[in-house]
Amino acid sequence: MNLSTPPPSPPSSSSISNQSSFSLTHTFTLHWLNLPAKPTRPFRVHTTANQTNSTDLSIFTTNATVSSSTNNEQQLLSLLRQRKTEEAWIEYTRSTHLPGPTCLSRLVSQLSYQKTRVSLTRAQSIITRLRNERQLHRLDANSLGLLAMAAAKSGHTLYATSVIKSMLRSGYLPHVKAWTAAVGRLAASGDDGPVEAIKLFSSVIRRVRRFNDPAVIAQSRPDTAAYNAVLNACANLGETNRFLQLFYEMPEFGCEPDSLTYNVMIKLCARVDRKDLIVFVLERIIEKGIRLCMTTLHSLVATYVGFGDLRTAEKIVQAMREGRRDLCKILRDSNLEDETEYDHDFNDWEDTNLNEEREDDDVFAKLLPNSSKPSDEPPLMPKMFAPDSRIYTTLMKGYMKAGRVMDSVRTLEAMRHQDDSASHPDHVTYTTLVSAFVKAGSMDKARQVLAEMTRVGVPANRITYNILLKGYCKQLQIDKAKELLKEMADDGVEPDAVSYNILIDGCILIDDSAGALAFFNEMRARQIAPTKISYTTLMKAFAMSGQPKLANKVFDEMLRDPRVKVDLIAWNMLVEGYCRLGLVEEAKKIVQRMRENNFHPNVATYGSLANGISLARKPGEALLLWKEIKERCEVKREESSDGDSCSPPPLKPDEGLLDTLADICVRAAFFRKALEIVACMEENGIPPNKTKYKKIYVEMHSRMFTSKHASQARQDRRIERKRAAEAFKFWLGLPNSYYGSEWQL
Repeated sequence: MNLSTPPPSPPSSSSISNQSSFSLTHTFTLHWLNLPAKPTRPFRVHTTANQTNSTDLSIFTTNATVSSSTNNEQQLLSLLRQRKTEEAWIEYTRSTHLPGPTCLSRLVSQLSYQKTRVSLTRAQSIITRLRNERQLHRLDANSLGLLAMAAAKSGHTLYATSVIKSMLRSGYLPHVKAWTAAVGRLAASGDDGPVEAIKLFSSVIRRVRRFNDPAVIAQSRPDTAAYNAVLNACANLGETNRFLQLFYEMPEFGCEPDSLTYNVMIKLCARVDRKDLIVFVLERIIEKGIRLCMTTLHSLVATYVGFGDLRTAEKIVQAMREGRRDLCKILRDSNLEDETEYDHDFNDWEDTNLNEEREDDDVFAKLLPNSSKPSDEPPLMPKMFAPDSRIYTTLMKGYMKAGRVMDSVRTLEAMRHQDDSASHPDHVTYTTLVSAFVKAGSMDKARQVLAEMTRVGVPANRITYNILLKGYCKQLQIDKAKELLKEMADDGVEPDAVSYNILIDGCILIDDSAGALAFFNEMRARQIAPTKISYTTLMKAFAMSGQPKLANKVFDEMLRDPRVKVDLIAWNMLVEGYCRLGLVEEAKKIVQRMRENNFHPNVATYGSLANGISLARKPGEALLLWKEIKERCEVKREESSDGDSCSPPPLKPDEGLLDTLADICVRAAFFRKALEIVACMEENGIPPNKTKYKKIYVEMHSRMFTSKHASQARQDRRIERKRAAEAFKFWLGLPNSYYGSEWQL
């Protein structure tokens, strides 16, 4: 099995020019050993090269060598000034001497500006060389900023973020476009990306505020685009208070909210389930005189589709088709209809929910003051907007989610007959219809739509093919999925990591771990960087097929890959691999490693352990596991004043975990613990399966404690267990001592 990452090759013109991917595999860090620990000027915008004593240099070099080095650098600088980047790169690779700061900075800048995979890989090789030789101080802020921005726009968010952080630590002030690109990419990414976006934004702002000279921070101070990026992170997290704080900070830097700002506010309303406030965001835009754009109207339709309110979404689209300007009135009427149809039961609300509601109300009262005192007459939009293909496609996505495939088909047909070319279906529209048929299981019709795209001259993209691949894999038609992969290549569409992740997952469905590994190695052979999902899916293949050691190898490979971040899902998959074979001790060692790496077990972790304990028939381990789970369940949600994040978070167990533990305890005659577990199930609204437990008791313990030949001492030792058994029988509804009758089989 080939699971090792090939080592990076040295930077040469032949090797790097042949690379087809931007392999940013190292975290960028600036370490300058020749700089003092506490510089006298804590922050600087520009750096210069360190001066070297010429008398010391003459000991090791000759005048001829210096002359040759100078000529090479002059030649390199001349090529860079003529914007001959390719020739300059070749000259750089041929030189045995490290060029000066000007040449290096210009070369990195021009390579970053090209924004191609090869050029970015070359720029990275220069960074790697400078880091190894501890000469990173030769690069200026502009070159590093351009590299960070190019990396962010190419999708290498972690590398771009590390460049920005290193610049901040080393005293550079990155250009606002550079650090905004990193913040924007983080805000739109999954996992903890939005949290990291807010942290990065705060780090830049803290450093900008330390300068009193406006000229120094002129290129680094945040603009409206920067605030929109971090506000998007807050909206994705549903952080209303943080959103309000940042929104109020904008005037400090002379930033004014624009239409994109309020589009993000619409997203925030959707995240916190405040559909009633969406209309007031639109009214606020109109009242402030901000220019409306199609993106705002698309956000409105997308939000109502996300809420599942297709009726209101259809009303918006129809009003746009009719050229109406009273969208605000339509949305207000929709709110009134929702209030009439939905009857709130305030008696069931808890005080905490009421407090959270009041807190959100206070935040939105400041963000949208017009929501507290709405105008008597809803404002009219400044002009009419006709729906474009994007709005129609969004409505089709709503139909697809609701299972209304024929409505999607009718919408596409209506788009074809529109007079406005902006309303004609595009590749996204056709892909949405393909997805609708795939979701309905109609793969033949989905392929017909693909053929129709070719006929009308709308090329299918990678997303279209990935949806079809997923459909075939769900139907266990892996051979057809492989054929489709070849068709992609014939149509000039290169597969990506998502394509191979789908195929690997399809191999899992047919229990083909060897095929999953083959696709994984094929992906890397094509120089497609595996993602976190690639690793965890391959681990799942080995875990499901009873090969935990191979899953462990994949996990170790994932740990060594700096492009991905190991998460709790990967740890749980590793635990699951051992538990499926009943290897509880090995699984417990993995859990201990999790804790050492600051990961706390969750319900999935405990569920795997419980299944492993049941398979291994070690009821004593179940008691220890239940003790830990019970302690986690009893942890109250109180924010500690010291902000200690090392303590495990509270746990809300699910039905599978508690049912497995109760099953183990009933079979092992641990009735007291079984009663504790079923009480926990009832507290969490989980109905215990009394029928199953009653059957287990009758089959295994019906003659328990009935032997007349047991000694008195032995019977005395069983008193407590017998009481627990009688209490459990009472809970099951079986005859017991509480009813004054004896149990007989």
